[in-house]
Amino acid sequence: MTIYGLTAEGAAEKAIEQIEEKMQPGVIREFLNRLPEKAFQFGLRVLLAVVFFIIGVNLIKFIRKIIRKSMTRANAEVGVIQFADSFTKATLYVLLVTFLASSFGLDAASVVAVLGSAGVAIGLAVQGSLSNLAGGVLILALKPFKVGDYIKEGYSDKEGTVTEIQIFYTKLVTPDNQTVILPNGNLANNSLVNVTTQEARRMDISVGISYKADLKKAKEVLLRVLTEDEAVLKDRDMIVFVNELADSSVQLGVRCWFKQEEFWKGKWRVTENCKLTLDENGIEIAYNQLDVHLDCKPGDEA
Repeated sequence: MTIYGLTAEGAAEKAIEQIEEKMQPGVIREFLNRLPEKAFQFGLRVLLAVVFFIIGVNLIKFIRKIIRKSMTRANAEVGVIQFADSFTKATLYVLLVTFLASSFGLDAASVVAVLGSAGVAIGLAVQGSLSNLAGGVLILALKPFKVGDYIKEGYSDKEGTVTEIQIFYTKLVTPDNQTVILPNGNLANNSLVNVTTQEARRMDISVGISYKADLKKAKEVLLRVLTEDEAVLKDRDMIVFVNELADSSVQLGVRCWFKQEEFWKGKWRVTENCKLTLDENGIEIAYNQLDVHLDCKPGDEA
């Protein structure tokens, strides 16, 4: 095959000669000669970056370990330790990435400027996350709860025992062993109930007895249930009172106090013992009923 009187091989050589004429002499050959050296230098730089990254990761783990131990010896709260550990981890990884970027020839000031500009843009896009970060700081500063507390959150009606307080989220474990992850912003900006702040917790149950039952005897029986229960705090109020005269029953209130760790077991036990003791003493527990009276006139069929 000929092109303008030249073979294919001749045309290719002619094209190379024309390119070389337009470029500086020997540029292509010099580039090809230096290519192995540049590839070796780039590969070596990548290898060193990987090595430094591995070293940096282990160094970050070592620093975090030292910080956790130091804060533990200082008797810092578990939530504060977890928050500081998360914050330290994020900060050190950003510094490590910046250092590695600088090792590839990027100016550190330029990297910081880019990160700052990106931070502004990302900040506008993730305002909720920044709110959660601020919420985490407020939680650690104001201490409405700590790790180990049982809380009820008002925004989503979630409740459970606090297990972790991270930078952006707080983890709860529910009584049925489910993990609930709540944003710190919601916890800091909404109402919540900290159940375990106080050492003791009051128990209230309602027992309805029949209007025909002996009221004084019923109160004595229920009060005896409280006095005989070992977990009931005897230095706190123990009282049985008439709470309401309902349609079908006399509603008695039973009130006493338990330690936080004994509350639920104590409540279930006292509720059961109230029923059993009332049955043993022949006191009827009322149920909903309706009495119907028919007024018959003389001469009406019954």
